[in-house]
Amino acid sequence: MTANYQLLFWGLLFIVLYSAVGYPILLYTILLIRRIFNHREDHSIWTDEACPEVTIIIPAYNEASIIDEKVQNTLALQYPTEKKKILFITDGSTDETPDIVRKYKDLGVELLHSPERCGKSEALNRAMTFVETDIVVCCDANTMINRDALIHLTNHYRDPKVGGVCGEKKVVTPTSNGAASEGEGAYWRYESKLKEWDAELTSVMGGAGELFSIRTSLYPSIPKEIILDDFFITMHIVQKGFKVAYEKNAYATETSSASVNDEMTRKVRIASGGFQIMLVLLPMLNFFKYGWVSFQYISHRVLRWLIVPFALPLIFVLNIYLAFELRGIYEFTLFMQILAYATALVGRFLKKNKVQIKGLLFPYYYAFMNYCVLLGFFKFLQGNHSSIWEKVNRQ
Repeated sequence: MTANYQLLFWGLLFIVLYSAVGYPILLYTILLIRRIFNHREDHSIWTDEACPEVTIIIPAYNEASIIDEKVQNTLALQYPTEKKKILFITDGSTDETPDIVRKYKDLGVELLHSPERCGKSEALNRAMTFVETDIVVCCDANTMINRDALIHLTNHYRDPKVGGVCGEKKVVTPTSNGAASEGEGAYWRYESKLKEWDAELTSVMGGAGELFSIRTSLYPSIPKEIILDDFFITMHIVQKGFKVAYEKNAYATETSSASVNDEMTRKVRIASGGFQIMLVLLPMLNFFKYGWVSFQYISHRVLRWLIVPFALPLIFVLNIYLAFELRGIYEFTLFMQILAYATALVGRFLKKNKVQIKGLLFPYYYAFMNYCVLLGFFKFLQGNHSSIWEKVNRQ
């Protein structure tokens, strides 16, 4: 029996370490080998005359406090004016958001508004029926886009194998916000690098709704209950045999969550949507059909959502048993685990007292994220799936 516990302990520990560190190292090693044999890609930017027409869709729900800035940011994007269409959809908004958008009608900003609130997925489905351009760019109302983002995004569509392009998400981390902001920002820097490497090998394993674009012809009608609409859309494109590219020179900037509780609300909802989407994407586990894509999807997504959060507490319990039974190496691993969780608790304490020591924020945020995934799993089991939710506060 003890031998079985040992095997389970080391197997689970390997999965946790592989998910966090091993996969990025392995992925980068594969890329280094491929770069030796592959020619360098053409990164030149095409001329204004060659730029495709694009429609920028921006769903906005009760964003009156920031919508003026968002409209002006979108109008200022560097792109041929006659090839850039801007469409805001404000369904269900009960504040001044629709009225503020209407002020920009003479500048070519279009508005879709319905008093009924059906969620972001339904809003995107409705907005897409008004799109006449070949390329669609989707972004959130609470994010600001860098001025030349559209040029860098659309440049990828010169390759007919590219069905979508994801931009980078950057999180502004005010020093007053402690562990929630610094941890969130560090996580997205790590995640962005993984997306970049994933795309270089085959494709991005799920885009972020803050900024992504697709070929209009590949847009799938999103089921109303789908929570992670951005993930659903981009993985649908991958399943169709197209690549979702990554463009780090096109980025969306947003502020961090106002508090850990707000960030937890968002993470739990995302985790619940992750379990939901894994059921939809079961065919992606077929290595014989998807090859490298299946390897990346499992390594980057499935392990992180389905295995690691449940493995961590089990590893700790197993380690306690093995340390008392066999001592030796298991005493050392137990000490390291206790040290890691103690560091996370100290990070939590410092956060509550608004004291920042960066080295303590990362263990805290890692533990925090996995705790949110566990909560998200139980939320998923409740079966109350809806794309409608109340937005969290941000700095």
